[in-house]
Amino acid sequence: MSIIRFPVQDSRMGYLSSTGPRIEAICPQKFVKISMFTRPLVGYTPLMQKQPQTPRVGILLTNTGSPAAPTPEALHPYLHQFLSDPRVVDYPRWVWGPILHGIILRTRPRRSARLYQNVWTPEGSPLIATAKRQADGIRALFGSQYPRPVQVAVGMRYGEPSIARGLRELRGQGVSQFVIFPLFPQFTHATTTSTFDAVQEELATWPTLPEVRTIDNYHDHPAYLRALAASIRETWAEKGYPDRLLFSFHGIPERYRRNGDPYREQCEATARGVATELNLPPGAWQIAFQSRFGPEPWLQPYTDQTLAAWGRAGVRTAHVLCPGFSADCLETVDEIGREARHTFFEAGGQDFHYIPALNDRLDHLQALMEILAAHLEGWE
Repeated sequence: MSIIRFPVQDSRMGYLSSTGPRIEAICPQKFVKISMFTRPLVGYTPLMQKQPQTPRVGILLTNTGSPAAPTPEALHPYLHQFLSDPRVVDYPRWVWGPILHGIILRTRPRRSARLYQNVWTPEGSPLIATAKRQADGIRALFGSQYPRPVQVAVGMRYGEPSIARGLRELRGQGVSQFVIFPLFPQFTHATTTSTFDAVQEELATWPTLPEVRTIDNYHDHPAYLRALAASIRETWAEKGYPDRLLFSFHGIPERYRRNGDPYREQCEATARGVATELNLPPGAWQIAFQSRFGPEPWLQPYTDQTLAAWGRAGVRTAHVLCPGFSADCLETVDEIGREARHTFFEAGGQDFHYIPALNDRLDHLQALMEILAAHLEGWE
């Protein structure tokens, strides 16, 4: 029998080699004596004992969304998707359908388009533009401060880029562990649960289900409260102290609260937390709720009525913060920055200032990263 110097798999060692001490074995099929070498070949990848691959983590940042353009044609499909969501409007479909299609979608797109034109930027929708900057900022922070590779994508509940598109983007980047982060600090079924509905709908079409974690609120997270307080201090350093500070949150029907939705309580906790950070006395601040829609009662007091009452009562200066919005959008820039200002002045107020959302401020992005990092613990 001849000695054949041919590298083969060493079942004991798990790698090939071409030099070093030999182990001889007989290949019975060929009756050939084969030399097997046991010193590892530098840089060679094992065949049977491959090094484990670290799963890629993907973060999907979500928000409400925006129409593609400030036109009636773009508003129609956006409003149809939004107002058809049973988490947003939970009336029976046989009641709501004729109202939506017969009245609202015939009139509201034109009016909403005019409002969106007031806030549209060269980058497009302010909400979408800010969401992309938030994703870029969080990705950069993880890249410099986190030991594992992290991908970040954006997905909107309504419109584009959609939640399905964001999930597919992450999957295409090799992500196998997903964190879904709706940027709604206070939980309500109309926003957060609706987001998770869309995630589940997309994942149901995938051949295998990935690991998924969700963040359902961060209304009292210390870093979030500190960032809000810092933004107020910066405004007051520039504009001076107001007579009153109003925390304006997006409203929901009062009926939702009676059915167990914790949204109001979380809004109140956020406002108290910020007031505590600022050492504000009780009479210097208040909460209210904006953006009501439809005939039934929503959470009260209402923002517009509160500001009108302040103006009539002699409050000269009002500052308004919207802590439920992680990025500026139509409801903050136009509804508060323009409409609420007009309401306050009409009632006798003399000075009004809207304090911008946290958007892509560094302290906001660091707070979001801190929240995310806590939810990544335990993943290998």
